[in-house]
Amino acid sequence: MPSSQLSIAFSIIFLLKATNVHAASSWPHWRGPDFNGANVDGLKYPAKFSKQDRVRWKLRVPGASAATPIVSFDRVFLSSIIDPSEMKEFPSRLAAICLDKESGRLLWMKPAGSGYLPENDGNEYQLDSKSNYASPSPVLSQDRVVFFYGNGDIVCFDFEGTEQWRRNLQKDYGDFCFQWTFSASPTIVGDFVYLPVLQRNEKVHGRGKEGAQSFLICLNLSDGSTNWKVLRDTPARMESRESFATIIPFQNKLLVAGGDFLSSHDPLTGKEIWRWGTWNPEHKQEWWRLVPSPVAGHGKIIVCAPKGAPVFAIETPRPNDPQLSWSSVAYKQLTSDVPTPLFYDDHFYILSDLRKTISKVSPLDGTPVWQVQLPGKYKWRSSPTAADGKIFLMNHNANVYVLSAIDGSIIHSALMGDEYDDSTRSSIALSSGRIYVRTNKILYCIE
Repeated sequence: MPSSQLSIAFSIIFLLKATNVHAASSWPHWRGPDFNGANVDGLKYPAKFSKQDRVRWKLRVPGASAATPIVSFDRVFLSSIIDPSEMKEFPSRLAAICLDKESGRLLWMKPAGSGYLPENDGNEYQLDSKSNYASPSPVLSQDRVVFFYGNGDIVCFDFEGTEQWRRNLQKDYGDFCFQWTFSASPTIVGDFVYLPVLQRNEKVHGRGKEGAQSFLICLNLSDGSTNWKVLRDTPARMESRESFATIIPFQNKLLVAGGDFLSSHDPLTGKEIWRWGTWNPEHKQEWWRLVPSPVAGHGKIIVCAPKGAPVFAIETPRPNDPQLSWSSVAYKQLTSDVPTPLFYDDHFYILSDLRKTISKVSPLDGTPVWQVQLPGKYKWRSSPTAADGKIFLMNHNANVYVLSAIDGSIIHSALMGDEYDDSTRSSIALSSGRIYVRTNKILYCIE
């Protein structure tokens, strides 16, 4: 098949498989079935609940994790560390877990960690005190689930728990150069697994190597072999080269944010199609690591600059535009340092962890439709999700808030964690009319 025909065929497959890989009622990616934080399956979702009310089932998890629960038509998948006080005999500190969706019964739990440790790192489950290696969320294809961990381990299972393949990206391509624990989640489109490794080009606290390069990698879902690996260079400096954002499919391309830029790549080859930026003029800021993933909707792409800088809305160049004519606007009144924005009901919802506000924003010009001040002393760093006209948020204390998408009114709040929890980081998953809330110790299924 000529390369042009192959590209067209791949684009058709990409379009079909990047949206609603399963049914819309599943939650196959940490940002949901359409990679934007929303589930528009048309089902009703509970507005009011607690630790006791509307709980279909709950399960004590073996360790804390920022990973979002991933849901298929009949199963729930979790990444987790293993707390030795919970499970002394488990052969790994990293675990891949599968539950029955209807009952919460444990179907299988597999050791996922290879034990690979970067140079000068003596800890097999975390690099820093803020997070751990189980922070990336799993991702689903039609019949396989892929788990990735911050130490570079990537493992693929079928739904019955049979291991299909595994490898370690640090072992294969050199130790990561990140100040914080690497936590980008993998993305599956069709028969391929995509991951960005946007890192420093120098050692960090003695880890990594001088001259390390940032890259994107595409693995074959069938056997884990490398389909392509391309460099993604940037003039950004020091920590500003680091990104924890996940690759997001958009218009048959791959969106990659980090290193002071947003870029678009051909999923067939990894070739960079265009690059927009920067939110860091002349690359003067050296400490602007990027955390939020991009989100697309209404023909625009939202990217959040770090540490109090504005949110930017970019309208992509028109096809066959040789000048790459950009149209972009800075939402200067809005910011988000950690949470990834939500696109739902033709609007963006931007959660600011720095200002403790959530804003419903018109995609046309960034005008806030409403803005709500969030209460409490705890940080709001989990990314917002939406379904059934409701916005779901959770703070570090595992206090869940349900807001009306129409007017921002607070419908309900529920403390789902322990009273003094202060590091709950998982986002809420929404599937088949059920809400999946992961605290530091418990996974709740609410219906």
